[in-house]
Amino acid sequence: MDGVVDILLVEPNPGDTRLFTENFRDAKLLNTIHSVSDGESALEFVRQRGEYADVPVPDIILLEPQLPGTSGMDVLAELNCDSVLREIPVVILTSSKAGEDIVKDHDLEGDCYIRKPVAPEEFVDFVQSLEEFWFAIVRNPVDSD
Repeated sequence: MDGVVDILLVEPNPGDTRLFTENFRDAKLLNTIHSVSDGESALEFVRQRGEYADVPVPDIILLEPQLPGTSGMDVLAELNCDSVLREIPVVILTSSKAGEDIVKDHDLEGDCYIRKPVAPEEFVDFVQSLEEFWFAIVRNPVDSD
């Protein structure tokens, strides 16, 4: 691993996507953010199919459960059924405790649940918590070469 973290952001709201991208850049984390806005694109991305044939397999996935078309729950279920893809840590982005409960009600589990920030200053805390999560799991890296 070259120290750069490839993050796949699955977020249908363009405003939230922009906020994520800008704040990650401002936090000067060593990462590359790839974003898609729906579940089908997320699955194509992680499987490196179609227009995503040349993208890296993400090191971590930030997943909004409420997606158009293929839902975040469907994406998580498909990832969990694939022996290679299930190794990718998935952070479920929720806007409330209820969002976390909805995911768990589907008998699915993310690796981590993080409540979406509302105010820009909360975003700094959010980015730092993601960074801490990443460093916690990087001690047990999956060889993706």
